[in-house]
Amino acid sequence: MTTSESVQETLGLDFPHPSKPRVLLAASGSVAAIKFESLCRSFSEWAEVRAVATKASLHFIDRTSLPSDIILHTDDDEWSTWKKIGDEVLHIELRKWADIMVIAPLSANTLAKIAGGLCDNLLTCIVRAWDYSKPLFVAPAMNTFMWNNPFTSRHLETINLLACVYWKEQTENDMWQASPVNAKKKMVTKQEDNAKFR
Repeated sequence: MTTSESVQETLGLDFPHPSKPRVLLAASGSVAAIKFESLCRSFSEWAEVRAVATKASLHFIDRTSLPSDIILHTDDDEWSTWKKIGDEVLHIELRKWADIMVIAPLSANTLAKIAGGLCDNLLTCIVRAWDYSKPLFVAPAMNTFMWNNPFTSRHLETINLLACVYWKEQTENDMWQASPVNAKKKMVTKQEDNAKFR
């Protein structure tokens, strides 16, 4: 990348009027991230998708299995694209690009960070900068003992105040059961709800 290239040009983050909704699909470090490739494929059937993965989630994601048209952004991209004051910042550009953000899976650790306002990686920086007039969905996925910890319900209540919507399904297999079809319906409903308050 030359220094004259912007983050938008380098990462394909152009902002013309899209024909499909733009979904920023993010994964955090839960074993449920093994389903991330499948989720990317499902969402890309009806949306333009960009993906974000935390360092921990990369233990479970096979990058080579992701659809070829989906760009996967990591923490390394956040720091490698910025050179000097005035340059575009990746988490801000992704926040501007996306119509919708979906964090699936949302680990206990990343849930706690978001609830506490921490932003120490690309994913949490996007959430910290997020425009909450746009939908943000999360699908918590963690061990049942972690799910039943009192902190989890407190953290979910906190992010609910930010207008985050979360799927409540939790199975004994500790995998989220979010259906991309149901997600699309929920996203449309959330967009309609948000429009009422603009």
